[in-house]
Order: sequence, then structure tokens, then C-alpha cells
Amino acid sequence: MKHCQKILIIDDEEALRAIIAQRLKRKGYEVLEADTAEEGLSLLKVTLIDAVMLDIKLPDGDGLILLPKIKQLQPELQVVMLTGNGTIESAIEAIKLGAYDYLTKPCNLSELEITLQKALEKRKLLLENTGLRQAVNRQTAELKIIAESAPMEELLEMTRKVAQTDASVLILGESGVGKELIAQAIHLGSSRVNGACIPVNAGAIPETLIESELFGHEKGAFTGAGTQKIGLVEMADNGTLFLDEIGEMPLSIQVKLLRFLESGEFRRVGDTRLRRVDVRIVAATNRDLQQEINQGRFREDLFYRLNGLILIVPPLRERREDILPLVKHFFETQSKKTLLPHDYILLPETKEQLLLYDFPGNVRELFHLIERGQILSIAGRIAPQDIWGKAEQVLKTSPSFDSEPRFFDIFCDNPYPSLEEVEKHYILATLKKVMGNKTQAANLLGISVRNLYRKLQSYGVVE
Repeated sequence: MKHCQKILIIDDEEALRAIIAQRLKRKGYEVLEADTAEEGLSLLKVTLIDAVMLDIKLPDGDGLILLPKIKQLQPELQVVMLTGNGTIESAIEAIKLGAYDYLTKPCNLSELEITLQKALEKRKLLLENTGLRQAVNRQTAELKIIAESAPMEELLEMTRKVAQTDASVLILGESGVGKELIAQAIHLGSSRVNGACIPVNAGAIPETLIESELFGHEKGAFTGAGTQKIGLVEMADNGTLFLDEIGEMPLSIQVKLLRFLESGEFRRVGDTRLRRVDVRIVAATNRDLQQEINQGRFREDLFYRLNGLILIVPPLRERREDILPLVKHFFETQSKKTLLPHDYILLPETKEQLLLYDFPGNVRELFHLIERGQILSIAGRIAPQDIWGKAEQVLKTSPSFDSEPRFFDIFCDNPYPSLEEVEKHYILATLKKVMGNKTQAANLLGISVRNLYRKLQSYGVVE
């Protein structure tokens, strides 16, 4: 059912109220009337209103005094002032206090309709913006970055320092490493935390639409532009704009983005007015921008404008200590979203396969594999074949570890090894993977260092 927009007319001239109300009702609006400030406020306290037509001169008060009270009750509500010729200066003062516009009496009804329609469009955009901010705030409130490895700890320390500045940031890293999480962390650690953090995937928006998405457009600016649109740049005012996949942005838009970065000013498509916002830019890419510059696909001046501070997110293969904590985090996150029948665990051989894999898709691929394992596991025990495929395909389709000992190698010569043989092979493979670091190996195996030494002694590996 279509929402019937409510218009409140606060004016002591009964004849004028009747004329306006009749015209608006024919246009499909629901109209409420009040002839005093007190009555108008009483209605606003119990009824959600879309727009108010407010007379500046009321029997029991001044419209300029009433206006802030109205905005306090319903902040997104738009107010159009009604004024006589002798109070134009007061009407202009009302604009400064937050009124949308003013009309002089006697009102031109066609002009009134147009002004009211624009006021309602602005309210709709404000509500959409508020909803977006709330959604982003909910998302960032749950932000958690796993950093057990030294490279990630170093990155987070750099991120904390960068967040305290207001400089542009360029985040580099392969696809799936979590560049957007770092961008969110920068926003949350900055003085702009109460503003919005607006993400824009430059590679996912068609070239014909990206300018409108970024900077907005006016009604009728191009075919299909039926209403005014506020761009993502304006939505991020006093906050952070995260330009993901900046390396895929078309050259035609790079020019306009550079101009915006240098001046903070922009024009909506189809508008001649310059607008200014206060936005921090955080960009990210998985491309080699220097190579893109050499091939003429990225502007060198934009690159130097963006790379005031550079953060590099390491791939998962360079921070293997984070793999199992990431799996644990994934399980915890999933359990909050769905009612799981049991707890999931990784079998020891599954852990080994994951720790030896290079993850070309990084964290995103890890999560997809674990989700697959959850679906195919029996009683919540995730085996290697649940992740990589059928048991007979594991060695063919799972990651290539030509230089690494593998758990399944033991079955090649002996299809029925003893439990002691399986354990010995697994422990030695883990120890080799961590280059003999016994503390790290013990942590991965889930046993104490003393217990590990005792087992290695029994294998004749250490004295």
C-alpha cells in the first residue's frame, strides 16, 4: 500500500487553509489543519508528519520561535514558511533556521505544489541517508579483525596511527584479504566516527552511472532521472568515503574525482551550483597502480593525490598463524546468525591441509571452504574431503604441496596405518612446516611443548 503523505497547515487564516487543503487533497495528500502554534505542536507530538506549511505570524506565537521546536520533534520533517510581503526578511531568517523554503501570500497554488514536492523529496533522501548511516554503524559496530600473526599486528598498529590523521589513505592487497575491514577500522578510529563510512565499489558501477552515484543528479538531468538524487559523496559528508577497486575507475571519472579531492567541491549532474563537503577519502585496489599508469589506464596525478599514506594488507599465505583463529571466528559468527544443531570442529588432518594451503582467494576463499565443510560434514566433524572434495580426489584437487610432507602420504604405502604412525607423521609434517619451531608446532597441534618434546624423543628426533 502506498504511503499517503501527511501535510500539516499551521495558519490562522481559515479561508487560505481551506483553499490549500482542498488543492492538496485532490493531489492525494492527507491534510491536517491547525490555527495556532499550540494546536500545531500538539498534532506533531502524536502524528508523524511529512511536511508543514507554517505561517510566520500566529495568534499565540511567532513562526520563527515555533520552527526549532518543530525540527526538534521531527528532525527530517520539512517546513515551508508562509509569509506576507512585509515579512520577507523574517522568511529568509527562517531558511537559516532550517526551513526548506518560503512562499508569499496569497500563494500561487502551482508554485506551492512544486515547492512541497521538492521538500518531500528532500525528506525522503534524508530518511534514506539516515537509514544508510544506521546500517553502516551496525556493520562497523561488529567489526573484528583477526591478527594473531606478526604481519597483521604490525598492520593494525599502522592502522591505528593512520586513523588519527585526516590524510587520504591507499590500501593495497590481493582480492579477498580484507581491505574493507581496514578501511572501516580507520573510520572507527578517527574523529569522524560519528559520521558515515560509505563504501563504493568503483568496479561494480557501470561507467554511465558512476558520476551520478558519486556526485548525485538533478531531476531531468538525463533520461530516467525522474527525481533528484543525493550522491554518495554528500552522504559521506563529515565522514569517510571508501573507494574500493579504485584501479578500475574509468579515466573520465578520475578527472572529476581528482578535482573533488583537491577542492572538496563538486557539481551534481545537471546542476550548475558548486557544492562543498568535508569527506575523508580511503581508497583500495588489488592492482599495481604504477603498471596501470604506465599503460595509460590510471592518472598519475590522482595516484599521487591518493597515496599520502599507504597500508599493505598481507595475503593469507604470509600470515598462516591467522588461519585457525579465522576459522574459529567464522564459526562464532555463523552461530550467531543461525541455530546450529551442534558445534563444528576441524579434524587434525583438515587443519594440516588448511595450514599448508596457499589460499589464492585469501580470507574470502577460506570462509567459502569452511562453509562448504560445514554443509558436508558428518556430526559437525569437518574432514578434508568435506572441504576439498571426494576422498579419492583430495590429492588431485587440494592444494599442491610438492615440497611439503602431507598427511595422506602415509596411506600410499600402507592403507591401514596404526594410530601411532598417523600421529607421528602428522607431528613431523607440522614441525617441518613451521621450520622446526617447536613452540609454534605445539600451538598448532594443540599440545604442550613438553608433550611435544617427549613425543619427538620417542621418534628419535631430539635427545
